[in-house]
Amino acid sequence: HYFATSEIMSTYLVALVAGPYAEWRDEYRDEHGVIPLGLYCRASLAQYMDADRLFRETKQGFAFYHRNFGVRYPFRKYDQLFVPEFNAGAMENAGAVTFLEDYVFRSRVTRSLYERRAETLLHEMAHMWFGDLVTMRWWDDLWLNEAFAEYLGVRVTAEVTRYDRTWVSFCASRKAGGYAADQRPSTHPVAPEAVADTAQALVNFDGISYVKGASVLRQLAAWLGDEAFLAGLRAYIATHQFGNATLRDLLAAMSAASGRDLSGWADVWLRRAQVNTVRVVAEVDSAGRYAQVALEQTAPPEHPVLRPQRIGLGLYDRAGDATTRRDLLMVDLDPAVDHGRTLVDDLRGKPAAALLLPNDGDLAYAKVRLDSASAAAVPELLPGLADPLARAVLWAAMIDAVRDAERPVADLVALIRAALPSESDSVLVESVLTQARPIVDRYLEPSARVSALDHLAVACQRRLDTAPPGSSLQLAAARGLIAASRDTELLRAWLAGRGVPPGLSVDADVRWATLHRLVVLGAADAAAIEAEYDRDRSATGAEWAARCRASLPDAEAKDRAWRVIVEDTTMSNRLATATADGFWQPEQLALTQPYVSRYFAEMPAAATRRTPWVAERIAALAFPRYAVDPATSQAAAALLARDDLTAGLRRAVTDAADDLRRALAARERTQDG
Repeated sequence: HYFATSEIMSTYLVALVAGPYAEWRDEYRDEHGVIPLGLYCRASLAQYMDADRLFRETKQGFAFYHRNFGVRYPFRKYDQLFVPEFNAGAMENAGAVTFLEDYVFRSRVTRSLYERRAETLLHEMAHMWFGDLVTMRWWDDLWLNEAFAEYLGVRVTAEVTRYDRTWVSFCASRKAGGYAADQRPSTHPVAPEAVADTAQALVNFDGISYVKGASVLRQLAAWLGDEAFLAGLRAYIATHQFGNATLRDLLAAMSAASGRDLSGWADVWLRRAQVNTVRVVAEVDSAGRYAQVALEQTAPPEHPVLRPQRIGLGLYDRAGDATTRRDLLMVDLDPAVDHGRTLVDDLRGKPAAALLLPNDGDLAYAKVRLDSASAAAVPELLPGLADPLARAVLWAAMIDAVRDAERPVADLVALIRAALPSESDSVLVESVLTQARPIVDRYLEPSARVSALDHLAVACQRRLDTAPPGSSLQLAAARGLIAASRDTELLRAWLAGRGVPPGLSVDADVRWATLHRLVVLGAADAAAIEAEYDRDRSATGAEWAARCRASLPDAEAKDRAWRVIVEDTTMSNRLATATADGFWQPEQLALTQPYVSRYFAEMPAAATRRTPWVAERIAALAFPRYAVDPATSQAAAALLARDDLTAGLRRAVTDAADDLRRALAARERTQDG
């Protein structure tokens, strides 16, 4: 086979994909020419391919990027391929973008997953310019690829597709991962001064390079103004196309376009690690007016840097059942002037609001804490708050305060019970439950956990009871109920098609989630797993079956699963990952206790048996996350003291040990009352 000579590209962007693929063809056409478009997936998934939607989103993306980047798509065709056994979610190979085939939806999914797929599609398309046309010179500038693609993927999805609430999802889900990564001992700057080798580079594909980087770019666009920001991007692309670039090159283009020296901004935002906290301190006089309002910015002692930020401050009042915004102030925090305490003079003498919401609009990259009066009012005010982004900021602030052991887990559970049944955005229902569940499972003692789970289940049932039939909201509530429920009769009935809410489809994915919960609860056995797998002989079905087998509360099943995790290299990466994901269950603490010490003894050798990316993922999933005990923390510290760990294993254990530290702190806070 002879291939035409391509444009110049970095070697890691070359891809060759072959197999029994189904094909769809289209083209993007404008006044400057035609770009051939292709979609591919395995023939066995062809019936599920929604090609019209994907082609439409592809064309919407090209229109935005051509309009704003000044350089037309640089390669000859644009194929998008959904492939099996793909370790990453997607990869920006020039003209042949590959996606994990999970994005070909064979069951009903919520709006948030369609939105996430559109973001991923536009993320990879942004890479055609940021990564492919202009490539970072070395991995210390990984963010030049990933932060720009992350920012643009979210922004462009919101601006040109039907999914106009992507910044809500970013705040509710993605940003939480960025904050978590940035607070761990393994934190690193967005743009490190040096990256020694590719092994170190691989572990930096994380919430810092992607999400913090994107958040920083969003803040930069607001600070410079969008026109100057896009002008700087156009200059950067035009100057360095078909070549390599560095942080210095980007700053030069941005500074020229905006007329501002960005060296100081880059030092604190890109060269320094960790996240700041912004607290509202409000004093109200006897007449109910603000005597003083201040925003206090702090930094952790080990990373004592304060940052300039533009942050929204919303004032909300209660009007009947509604919580309405009276005003929105944009406040500039400038540590060089205010030394971490910024007085909001515009509020002096104004009537106090029921809620002062810092980071209203989620423009800043900072953890936020409400003043005491606002925090106390949240359970009453949140259900009546119309703006989903404001609700996302409030949910995130509560969850983060619990993670920091500043608020008890009981406060979060009570807020979910009070506000989730009226939450109208399926993205927020999913994100709140996704983040709350590991907190409940790990931060509470077993007896308290059971009670909290019951509260989550009640909240999900109440949301399910009133959700429109067939809606994303109904599906999100149903999945939350399945995950939290201890009602085995209800779960069995749904599997049998009895008592299912009208409009809810108990399709393959819902069936597997339900069966998995029954397996964990000891209410379904190996025969039930095999029977379900016989119904669903697909790649996804095989993963679910592997996860369920590992979750069986049976000593022999745990032994087989553990051997897959640490020894068996014949099983596919996806099935090994699913096995690790299913192994530890909070309901099975006594059964899995012997494997706690085995993890620390056996994982160093196991981590060398697989490729680095997969090994790190399995090491993270296989960590004994529910063994919340000082002895587990001590074993992790002893392992990290060794000098023979792979970079991926060291990162996985470092992060897991920090999560364990937080869980121990939360339990200690609960015991202290």
